[in-house]
Amino acid sequence: MSSQHILVGFHALQARLRHAPDTLREVFMDASRHDARMQRCQQQLDAAGVTWRAVDVQRLDGLAGGARHQGVVALAQPRPLAVTIDDVLDPLEDRDEAAFLLVLDGVSDPHNLGACLRTADAAGVHAVIAPKDRAVGLTTTVHRVACGAADTVPYLTVTNLARTLRALRDRDIWLIGTDDSAPGSLHQVDAKRPLAWVMGSEGHGMRRLTRETCDELVHIPMLGAVESLNVSVASAICLYETVRQRSPTKGG
Repeated sequence: MSSQHILVGFHALQARLRHAPDTLREVFMDASRHDARMQRCQQQLDAAGVTWRAVDVQRLDGLAGGARHQGVVALAQPRPLAVTIDDVLDPLEDRDEAAFLLVLDGVSDPHNLGACLRTADAAGVHAVIAPKDRAVGLTTTVHRVACGAADTVPYLTVTNLARTLRALRDRDIWLIGTDDSAPGSLHQVDAKRPLAWVMGSEGHGMRRLTRETCDELVHIPMLGAVESLNVSVASAICLYETVRQRSPTKGG
C-alpha cells in the first residue's frame, strides 16, 4: 500500500519506536536469530505493545526489496514531521532561533539523501528541502542509510524550488549556494545568521535558476588532486561550518 512505509534494519525500527511507536503496524523478525540484540529489540516491541512476528529470511528479503535488513523489517504509517515551510519556521521565530536549513536541488541517489539526512540530524538542521520532481523521496533505502534520521529531520518536497527559495529570502533567511568556481570560501560565510545551504545534484550541480536565486555563492577549498566532492560529503562540510560558528566558545 502506498499509505505505508517499509523500515529495514535495527536503526530505522528503533528510531520509529522511540519517536512514534503508535505508527508501527507490524514488525517481522528473523526466526533464526536469537542473539542479544534481537532479544532486546523484541522486548522493546513487547513493552510498547507493538505486534511482531518471527518469519523466515525469504519473507524478510521479499519485504525489504533487496535492501540489507539485518533480520528486521517493519510496516509503518507515514509520519510527516512538518507539512509546510511555515510549520518549521514559525516556531523558530517564536523562540528567536536562527533557522538552519539544507536545500538539495535534485539529489536523486537514495544513498546520498540518506547520508544527508543523517548528517543533518547530527548537525541540528531544522529541515531538508528538495523539489518534488527530479529528486528521490523517502524510500526504504533512504530510511536505512539515514539510520533513523528520516524520523527526526523534516524532509519537505516542494513543487517550485525557486519560488520556495524566494519565500525563504522574504523571511530573511540567507541562501548560500556551493559552486566550485565561486571566489569566496565557505569559511568566509557568516553562519550565525538564519541561513540555508543550497547544494546541487550529483553530476549536474545547481540548476541555473537555483543558482541565480542564491544570495551568496562559495566554494569548498580543495587542496589535493580531487576536483569535487560527493554531495553528502560536501553537505556535511558546510553544515558543520555552521555548527562550528554557532557553538559557544569554551572559555579557558
